[in-house]
Amino acid sequence: MEHAYPKAYLDDVVEAQGKLFDFVAHNHPDMDTADFIVHYMKSATRKHIDDAQAYVCTMDYKELWDYFQKNEHYSFRPGESLQGFLPDWIGEFYAYYQWYYNLTSAELIDQVPVSYLINAYPGLHDLDLDLAVQKVGPIQTSSLSSLEEAIRAKRN
Repeated sequence: MEHAYPKAYLDDVVEAQGKLFDFVAHNHPDMDTADFIVHYMKSATRKHIDDAQAYVCTMDYKELWDYFQKNEHYSFRPGESLQGFLPDWIGEFYAYYQWYYNLTSAELIDQVPVSYLINAYPGLHDLDLDLAVQKVGPIQTSSLSSLEEAIRAKRN
């Protein structure tokens, strides 16, 4: 199976992205973390990771945050910050999912929206990351709304 970037970068990217999302959520508590995640996943910064540019793939979360701020023109939107381990888990999940299914980050964020992961988190977060990614599987956008409805119904 072909992956999005070399496995040598996988652990660094998964860890840095998880910590980046967690950092943003905790340091900007009155801002919309989900909006930041969407913009980040569609950014030129994240595309450099998709393209396996070693300089960006090996950055820790602080370096990645500085690089993103310097090179992107993102403004935070007021809203709800994601709490607990959720932002870290979403960052790790997206990084691993993107690598595993060989997608671009922009394709991934459209196929598996943040709202889906927020709803799926209670059932997936205790699983090994590899298993959680495989459980979600390659989602087709048309079937996503029915999956989200099923998850909400199960939670209620």
